[in-house]
Amino acid sequence: MKTAVIHQQFLLSTGVSTDTRYLKPGNIFFALKGDNFNGNQFALQALEKGASYVIVDEKQPALEDKKHLVVDNCLEQLQKLATFHRKYLGIPVIAITGSNGKTTTKELLQTVLNKKYRVTATHGNLNNHIGVPLSLLKMNQNTEIGLFEMGANHPGEIDFLSNIALPDYGFITNFGKAHLQGFGSLEGVVQAKTELYHHLKAKNKLLFLNMDDEKQFLHTAYKHTFGFGTHSKAQVKIEYPEAPGMAEIIFNKLRFKSQLSGSYNAQNIAAALCIGLYFKVPVEDIKEAIANYKPTNNRSQTLSKGSNTIYLDAYNANPTSMMASLQHFNISKTNQQKIAILGDMKELGNSSETEHQVMVNFLEELNISEIYLVGENFKKTSSSKANIIKFKDTESLKKHLKLAKIQGYHILIKGSRGMALENTLEVFEVPAPAN
Repeated sequence: MKTAVIHQQFLLSTGVSTDTRYLKPGNIFFALKGDNFNGNQFALQALEKGASYVIVDEKQPALEDKKHLVVDNCLEQLQKLATFHRKYLGIPVIAITGSNGKTTTKELLQTVLNKKYRVTATHGNLNNHIGVPLSLLKMNQNTEIGLFEMGANHPGEIDFLSNIALPDYGFITNFGKAHLQGFGSLEGVVQAKTELYHHLKAKNKLLFLNMDDEKQFLHTAYKHTFGFGTHSKAQVKIEYPEAPGMAEIIFNKLRFKSQLSGSYNAQNIAAALCIGLYFKVPVEDIKEAIANYKPTNNRSQTLSKGSNTIYLDAYNANPTSMMASLQHFNISKTNQQKIAILGDMKELGNSSETEHQVMVNFLEELNISEIYLVGENFKKTSSSKANIIKFKDTESLKKHLKLAKIQGYHILIKGSRGMALENTLEVFEVPAPAN
């Protein structure tokens, strides 16, 4: 009953806020709690800043004559409200998860679907137990399709998020060695990500499927699919041409070019094409959307800094994504001088030492002029190669780069978010000396 009452207030509001610093007049404020904060302490301040209503889970005398509602748990109430609102609107909802490429695929697909529909999508990577409800509550009467990313680092999270968002369609980008600390193993990753499959199957909903991904084939016997790839049974037949520069694909003899560095992004493009076609977005519009999409947020970006060309993919890293980036970088621009700057891969648990050493062993075989490894995990590895140099942190690397005055290189920057390798960019902004 409380959820229905709150929803009526929500429909009259200007949206939801969980942080008084960013609260807008007319917002409903949810007093969420965390390890280091208690939103209940800011409920009165939220009203003073113009909140139309506050939802708290601690009774406060100061709120007695104010517009507020006391619930058992604010976070659970936020999640219930999101599901209630999703059912109230009754529009198609697409969920995307996977180990690598889910944000890029989501953003590509949003760009494609925007050609025909009014789409509400996850902002950035707000893809957890708080971000998904907040994203769902961004939908309104004008929204025609909801597109939401789901992230997880422990078993059960994708199932939990699926029960909040109730997707009609789902897509898993891939299964990779990500968050092994929480999942335990690659098989644990597979089991966790396929929670989306199981949810869709139980509800008889549609799964978009990369039919060239053997792991996905092995872990789903679900027949209600719409697939893409080179596989003979794919509804959307894709060709993957050799593309040493930006990722591209071919469909029906049309070449779909992109501004995404790395051939591994070709499957993300193919997924956006496949889902766009299913929703009857015209092919030429899809082609234009993919060509015009420009990556941001340190993902698959190509930048010019001075006389250097930089491939920046420093938003996240795990063994699968780092290996794919290096393989592409190794075969591209074969006649150019190259530097790889690689940061520690986080959340690998007991596999961390092994996975970092495996990566170093792989690096020893590559045709890359200089390789800079950054972080405590890479520092523990061993290598006899003189071109592999280790740094304890990003600041130490920056000092080296400033002294080296690197010019005329192709540079790959890849590492986990916590390494903040994008901070090295300022070192390369010095223009090349005039001849």
